[in-house]
Amino acid sequence: MIEILHEKPAAPPETFAYRDLVGGEFWRHIPAYRDVDETMFLDHLWQQRHSVKTPEELLETIRDLASPEFIRDAELGFKRAPMAVRVSPYAIALVDWKDPYRDPIRRQFIPVASALLPDHPRLTLDSLHEQADSPVPGLVHRYVDKALFLPLTVCPVYCRFCTRSYAIGPDTENVDKVGLAKTPRQWHDAFAYIASRPELEDIVISGGDAYQLPPKNLELIGSALLDIPHVRRMRFATKGPAIMPMKLISDHAWVDALTAIVDRGRTMGKDVVVHTHFNAPEEITEITQRALRILFERGIFVRNQSVLIRGVNDDPERMQRLVKRLGYVHVHAYYVYMHDMVKGVEDLRTTIQTAVDVEKFVRGSTAGFNTPTFVCDAPGGGGKRDVHSYERYDRENGIAVYAAPSVKPGKAFIYFDPIDQLSPAARERWKDEVVREEMIHEALRNAGVRDEALVVA
Repeated sequence: MIEILHEKPAAPPETFAYRDLVGGEFWRHIPAYRDVDETMFLDHLWQQRHSVKTPEELLETIRDLASPEFIRDAELGFKRAPMAVRVSPYAIALVDWKDPYRDPIRRQFIPVASALLPDHPRLTLDSLHEQADSPVPGLVHRYVDKALFLPLTVCPVYCRFCTRSYAIGPDTENVDKVGLAKTPRQWHDAFAYIASRPELEDIVISGGDAYQLPPKNLELIGSALLDIPHVRRMRFATKGPAIMPMKLISDHAWVDALTAIVDRGRTMGKDVVVHTHFNAPEEITEITQRALRILFERGIFVRNQSVLIRGVNDDPERMQRLVKRLGYVHVHAYYVYMHDMVKGVEDLRTTIQTAVDVEKFVRGSTAGFNTPTFVCDAPGGGGKRDVHSYERYDRENGIAVYAAPSVKPGKAFIYFDPIDQLSPAARERWKDEVVREEMIHEALRNAGVRDEALVVA
């Protein structure tokens, strides 16, 4: 008989809610999917062909589930959005169409005009200055030992909050997209640059989305990078498992190509992993669990990078549930990013203080290796900074000053909180351009930074 000296109270039932995954044929409540059986729904090609791209397709898909007012609101939202719209049937089926305005999945992918807010005066399309750090098309070299390779401009879904809205997806009524490295010739230019820089050990393959690469191109890119002696680590970045997990179940050629790269890398002493992107606990279902189990059984390591989004995961308990649910399906929570300062989605951004508060709540709720680091990707190209590592944070006026001594020494970078989240007095100050500039200069002075050191996003 074991003597328990200090018994910890049993965990209440709600503690285990993160294990309750949606299962069954949940999609059949959508009128357009009423007669779709499991075999068809799990076909990734069927998912791609039936993804919603226009208000008309949305109306045809959900018919009587949402009000005519919502459909008209979405139609205006589509016209004003900087990103094209593409939403998989899987995601459509997970939206609560009884309350679409507050639904966390709808908020990420389907814009409504009534929710849009005026852009912060310091917002841009390329807030991270990726183009300024691109030595050849489709390659961003910002950190000393890491580069970001962007071999395509398409995704299985288009996120409203995309940091690359300047380039990803088709042109919209508001944005003419910049070209990335979309051809094998341009890819070879990127490979040649990487090969010429022995300090580059870590390559991220993103875009766009690696999910959309045909298996032969996935292997071409993976093999070309593995063949470069100094490349030690490789990460394939994809939103796919969160928005179309059935591809991992039904696209055997793609999964086999990924596995071949991972296995070859392992024999060479090189690390090849997958980085994915779940934002809401509702995105993780029994289909997700089944899909990710395939990668787990093949020894493919998966990390997650979330974005902190208003009304999606900025509630501490929702973020905690997301983190624990990720661990439950063998995905390691890695980063939670501040929403980048891109145009057209001000209704989704949160304050720096929100991130600090959410991280404080989440930390300690599960193992450290499964606890994400909350970061601000410093506007202007400063790279990722721990969200609480600011040099100065003026909470009243929503101005956080960051430094990046190992990325761009001697420079300062500012993240601005959304104005609608500030006090009425602060909102008034932001209306005056002269006062606005003085607030910024004062924040820099209080951080001990010269005005000329500021990198403007």
